[in-house]
Amino acid sequence: MRDGTPLHLRIKSGRILILLILFLILFSDTVMPAFAADNTEVRAEDILSGMTMDEKIAQMMVVSMPQKRSAEIQSEYQFGGYILFARDFKRSTRKGFIREIKACQDASDTAMLIGVDEEGGTVVRASYYRKFRKKKFRSPRQVYRSGKYKAIEKDTKSKDRFLRSLGINCNFGPIADVAYKKSDYMYARSFNTKASKVSKFIRISVGQMDQDNMVSALKHFPGYGKNGDTHGRIIRDKRPLLTFLTRDLRPFSAGISAGADMIMLSHTVVNAFDKHNPASLSKDVNRYIRDNMGFERVIITDGLGMKGVTEFAGGDQGKAAVLAVQAGNDMICATGNYKKCFEALRKAVKNGTIDSAQIDASVKRILMMKIRRGIIEN
Repeated sequence: MRDGTPLHLRIKSGRILILLILFLILFSDTVMPAFAADNTEVRAEDILSGMTMDEKIAQMMVVSMPQKRSAEIQSEYQFGGYILFARDFKRSTRKGFIREIKACQDASDTAMLIGVDEEGGTVVRASYYRKFRKKKFRSPRQVYRSGKYKAIEKDTKSKDRFLRSLGINCNFGPIADVAYKKSDYMYARSFNTKASKVSKFIRISVGQMDQDNMVSALKHFPGYGKNGDTHGRIIRDKRPLLTFLTRDLRPFSAGISAGADMIMLSHTVVNAFDKHNPASLSKDVNRYIRDNMGFERVIITDGLGMKGVTEFAGGDQGKAAVLAVQAGNDMICATGNYKKCFEALRKAVKNGTIDSAQIDASVKRILMMKIRRGIIEN
């Protein structure tokens, strides 16, 4: 009793301390994630508060990586990200590519999303060239045949490591579409014709991407099914809502539960959701994803350079960009004329066609996604 405190009080204090330590150990799994989530939001709000409106608009844009002056253009605009295509790998060496991506990130006040469609099979970008990888990634169908779902997990991990080594932090996938038969446009890219099997594929793929801190994007909501290619024309889907509820939406629900970062909307006009607008320009589709499916993360359009959406907007990509944001999309994939898209959005915010509060809400989601994935330091 050197401090003069009675023995029974010191014993009581010691017990309280032990109980406190035990509480922290037992409940750390629930307490710490909640704290981390709050901290992510605070960090995002802090970054958002220091951004100009032009920077916020640019943050909502993922644009095709410019063939020249990519870092200078990023320094000027501060885009949310670049999307890469085969041409970007064809024109470069591995070292040169990594150097260019680093220069783009160095030019960014807010770290960029560097994304690619490295699906495997018919859609590969980086692995198409032997100077980047000895063999192209196989399609999910082929991978599954070689070793079932365990092989899918291993293949996803391999893709993530490969892309990360190049400075790529987003793979626009996995494909959640459920095709019907071999002649369908999406058949070669989709995993299976059964929704249950596609759902399991999605859970495993998204789960592995989550572990690897690779940004995922479920595509193409609400599911192509047996419909044609919107790259070349406007496509209308006349299937009833029940078909989507029992089939096409199931893999998307599985992906949401597994922690998917983004949902990418198709340009198909889906009568069951909105008879008048492509899914990518539909307020009803956005509301369904938020209210009915409980998805609170980033919603992004498919490429706005595709005719399925540009023809709908009268050939005006700037108009398509404005309609997409008005519909509630957080990000637009500006694969066409990024200058036109940016200026159209800027004008729409200035004249009140788009509410600045909506811009803030979308940019906050984007920033939180980047913080969660370690793209922006927390």
